[in-house]
Amino acid sequence: MNFVDSGSGFPIVLIHGLFGDCDNLKGLGRELEQLSFRVIRVDCPNHGKSAAIHPMTYPAMAAEIKATLDSIGIQQFMVVGHSMGGKIAMTLALSYPESVTAVVATDIAPVVYQPHHQKVFAGLNSMPADIKDRRAALAHLISHDIDEGTAQFLLKSLVRGDNQVSWKFNLAELIASYHYIVGWYNIEPNSIASYQGPILFLRGGDSNYVKAEYQAQIVAQFPHASAKTIEGTGHWLHAQKPAVFNRVVCDFIAKCAANS
Repeated sequence: MNFVDSGSGFPIVLIHGLFGDCDNLKGLGRELEQLSFRVIRVDCPNHGKSAAIHPMTYPAMAAEIKATLDSIGIQQFMVVGHSMGGKIAMTLALSYPESVTAVVATDIAPVVYQPHHQKVFAGLNSMPADIKDRRAALAHLISHDIDEGTAQFLLKSLVRGDNQVSWKFNLAELIASYHYIVGWYNIEPNSIASYQGPILFLRGGDSNYVKAEYQAQIVAQFPHASAKTIEGTGHWLHAQKPAVFNRVVCDFIAKCAANS
């Protein structure tokens, strides 16, 4: 598993979402370093420079991260995850509660979602091999009814060669494992039913990923959950209002560290 390890102090693990990589939460990482935390930013399996795994279940991805942390001598840590990364963070807490001291789940809930990336997959799969430049690639994705913000984010992972297009993520495996990604298959025999540590659910005010109707499922699995909303943001709240996002997360992490 590829990761970036920087700073010093109590470890904070940062986990990106679907189609991302370890740079997605780099700004948050810098601020945490300034607060004297050690920051480990990971490329999730099948993303960035990390190896492929199949199937891409949440227990499997959490186990990969835990093994990586074990290999560098980290036994206890806090974890921040966005979207898919938030589900991995929650799975880490449920599977390894003795290691996870606090969680921030960013614009995601521990629930099964309806599939909603079909247009994205179609746009990525049909990208012409001889695409001329980034502007043409953007137009191609927008023609598949992908909003410009999402398209620009996806194009950060575009790799163009001589009559060949590839992506920094393993597109075939993301499609094959998509039902696991939108699902919530975290509980295994050695997992606990609920995590007793602190967890912050941080949502975008214009996003529909964390709804009031999910409250019972959240509290059942995370009885000490708290929640905050960043108004004027959607699912990409860390990119839309980075200063506010970083402050809220850093304040929560610092409070948890002081209380531990």
